[in-house]
Amino acid sequence: MVYLINHIILVLLWLLFGILHSVLAADGWKRLMQRWLGARYKYYHFSYSVFAAVTLIGILVFQYTMDSHFLFIMPGWLMLLCCLPALAGLAIMAVVIRKYFFSLSGISVFYKEEAPLALEQGGMHRYVRHPLYFGTLLFIWSLFLLFPYLNNLLACLVITLYTVFGARLEEKKLVAQFGEQYRRYQQTVPMLIPRLTVPRAPGST
Repeated sequence: MVYLINHIILVLLWLLFGILHSVLAADGWKRLMQRWLGARYKYYHFSYSVFAAVTLIGILVFQYTMDSHFLFIMPGWLMLLCCLPALAGLAIMAVVIRKYFFSLSGISVFYKEEAPLALEQGGMHRYVRHPLYFGTLLFIWSLFLLFPYLNNLLACLVITLYTVFGARLEEKKLVAQFGEQYRRYQQTVPMLIPRLTVPRAPGST
């Protein structure tokens, strides 16, 4: 009974994390916080990032310390092969986070002005509109194949569903922000799964 309850709790925790992430990042909620916090609103993004990091760590600790069922056994050579996409996904995440660390974390509020927002279409964004989401999905599903436990499968399913949903919400914001420029970008670059062909540079004929 405890085994079943723990897995239900895990699913609910990941769902709650996704819901809170969407609500706290929503424009309507931000406008409400801006009215309520006034001048202190400039620290909202950083506080939100700290809250997200702490709750994420808490969920991961719960997930990886609970007892769960081993689903299948993979051949050693296949497990070794799965290390490649896992490392690739981790590398993509690291590159994107490093590049956008100050804007993603909100830490720049303590020592410099926010840079003007611009639509990024170079680098990894030439291949996929949301490289951080792609890297995350590639990493977690590869990790599941390396450690095929039920708790990891449940986490992967919920995270994938939320990522697709969250990416669509973010797309609406980007269309509202960049208009026709982003609509053209949507037509040439896939949202989450990169194309195998090399895309043309933006603005090329």
